[in-house]
Amino acid sequence: MATRHIAPVPEAGGLEQARAAAEAVASRAGLKVVQLDDVPLIQDGAELFNVVWSATREEPLIPANTLRALEHSGNYLFGAYDGDRIVGAIVGFLGTLDGRPQLHSHILGVAPMSQGRSVGFALKLHQRAWALANGIDVVTWTFDPLVRRNAYFNISKLGADVRDYYPNFYGTMSDGINDGDESDRVLVEWRLVSPHVVAASEGRPRELDLQALVDEGAVMALREDGDGGPDTSGDRGPLLLVAVPEDVVAIRGSRRELANSWRRALRDVLHGALADGYHAVGTTRAGWYVLRES
Repeated sequence: MATRHIAPVPEAGGLEQARAAAEAVASRAGLKVVQLDDVPLIQDGAELFNVVWSATREEPLIPANTLRALEHSGNYLFGAYDGDRIVGAIVGFLGTLDGRPQLHSHILGVAPMSQGRSVGFALKLHQRAWALANGIDVVTWTFDPLVRRNAYFNISKLGADVRDYYPNFYGTMSDGINDGDESDRVLVEWRLVSPHVVAASEGRPRELDLQALVDEGAVMALREDGDGGPDTSGDRGPLLLVAVPEDVVAIRGSRRELANSWRRALRDVLHGALADGYHAVGTTRAGWYVLRES
């Protein structure tokens, strides 16, 4: 078996800090993060993904044998346990980004009854420490830019940076969360030893104040109108605010055309701004992307 070269980890915000931050969050949440490295554990992870994405054993989100192959070939597959009950799972695979090794974090799922207790945060911080221990200092993943809670978690709470916007990245999807919607995705880049990622791992996220941004002259390029739909101004300025609805998953289930209109509006405004050279500097708790002109 070939020996994989382990690159040195940068000192500032390096491996020891990452391990300490990950262990602190898992301990506070009462969790044990373990590698899913045998068949029963892998089946736990596969079943949890099915529950979160409303998939079935007959048509699983990711088959257990695929997870087994990914783990056995040196990729990242871990679960968070509360006692003997799995409450979260995460899988990623190795790749390259700009010619350098990276870990692409494919799926993170948290059991519905365990959401809001830092399970996802604990798993991501464990993933950060694992990547650094394996000589990797950047992790990427995609997420649906219309899902407000994921935008805040990825960009503010974790400190990841928006790299690109991909319209209909996976094509039309049929799982319980995305059923029938176009699969626009934002690619984020998590620079594991950057100062804002180190700060975020220690509970100091990038917090942006909406009123302060408005006072600074930020332009509301996309906002919610009085009927809950998208209102695009078409205006531009050095600083842009781009809103997303509070719960697009619920809107998909009750008002499909409204969800579709939000998809089209966000694609036009956010994708268009990124293509024109704006970069995302964060999000607010109230559901606004904040973009600054480069």
